[in-house]
Amino acid sequence: MTDLPDHPVSSRRDLSADEEEERSSTGFRPGGTKRWWIAAGVLITLAALTATWFGISATRGISWGQAGVKVVNDRQVDVTFDVVDQGDRPVRCTLVAYDVKHATVGRVSVELPPSSHSSTRYTRSVRTVTQAVTGEVTHCELR
Repeated sequence: MTDLPDHPVSSRRDLSADEEEERSSTGFRPGGTKRWWIAAGVLITLAALTATWFGISATRGISWGQAGVKVVNDRQVDVTFDVVDQGDRPVRCTLVAYDVKHATVGRVSVELPPSSHSSTRYTRSVRTVTQAVTGEVTHCELR
């Protein structure tokens, strides 16, 4: 049988006064490293959340989709389109008419009224300098 000590033996070695002074002069403090890891983790988490928030907010906004085109005559084309997520705010859209060679023959910027619907359909005319064969919405923005 082995003799066991009456009191538990610590595996941690007591530091001498010289060792304690050296460690404190170099900035080492027991537990201080753990605080730095926690602080770094919190900062990294906050940075990731901020980047995510900016990323999501940058992708939000209105969108639009083509619904139809009608050539009215040699000098006019009507473009029908849907604006999505207008958010009860006015919108400005740019419509362009093209000829058979894909050259721009007409362009107009139209102001659209506020709408609280998730999707609103509009038809607007584009005056042209020559016969157009098609037209499209090239850009929309909230006002």
